[in-house]
Amino acid sequence: MIHYKTKEEIELMRISSQLVSKTLAHVALHIKEGVTTMQLNDIAEEFIKANGATPSFKGYGNPPFPFACCISVNDAVVHGFPVNEPLKNGDIVSVDVGVFKNGFHGDSAYTFAVGSIPEETKKLMADTKASLYKGIEKAVHGNRVGDIAYAIQHYTEKERGYGVVRELVGHGLGRKLHEDPQVPNYGKRGTGAKLREGMVIAIEPMINLGTKNVYHDKDGWTIRTEDGKPAAHYEHTVCVQKNQADVLSGFAEIEAAEKANPNLCSDY
Repeated sequence: MIHYKTKEEIELMRISSQLVSKTLAHVALHIKEGVTTMQLNDIAEEFIKANGATPSFKGYGNPPFPFACCISVNDAVVHGFPVNEPLKNGDIVSVDVGVFKNGFHGDSAYTFAVGSIPEETKKLMADTKASLYKGIEKAVHGNRVGDIAYAIQHYTEKERGYGVVRELVGHGLGRKLHEDPQVPNYGKRGTGAKLREGMVIAIEPMINLGTKNVYHDKDGWTIRTEDGKPAAHYEHTVCVQKNQADVLSGFAEIEAAEKANPNLCSDY
């Protein structure tokens, strides 16, 4: 069942979503060679709690996810476990954060590059971020979920030649972290659930440099590319409206932090 949000509920979700963005920006300032993803997870959790919220991911699912953030490095697409292994020059790090505040969840993700990375990886990151906005353009009243899916797939797979992950999709969210409808990053125009005002969805392209095929790591959560090539992941919480979608999360503060951190590559 799809739960449509009132104007008041949308504003509460905006607060949660903006806190996610602020958390990602805060984490961005701490990413550098030698830092562990476990340290980044702890920094994020402390920031979330200091701002009167709780991490959406911690304890979620079966088996329960044990951390505040999903932090996925290089060939890890999503759902990565934070670990005590130091980051290296050339790593790309996807940080996925959810927060629960005022009865509603917010959800967003961003991929960062540590130091110097290959040009093809820069292009993957830029194109994955661009595909997110291609999808958001279609998140308007009267369209269908398939219109979002097609826009992302056509840009990344047909025009750019990347692998679009099939096993994982975007989703509705609100009082629950995952609600209907599912929002794939592949599909046909004019298919799927009809988009209506007040529908809040997480649009999140998960795009691989090589094959679309993935597998579960032994931890039961981390999803990795089958060929070991890197993957990028960007995500916004979006409210469907007439004419133009309302993006409840934001990247401006994250991008500013990315540029302010000399340890990150931001020229992609």
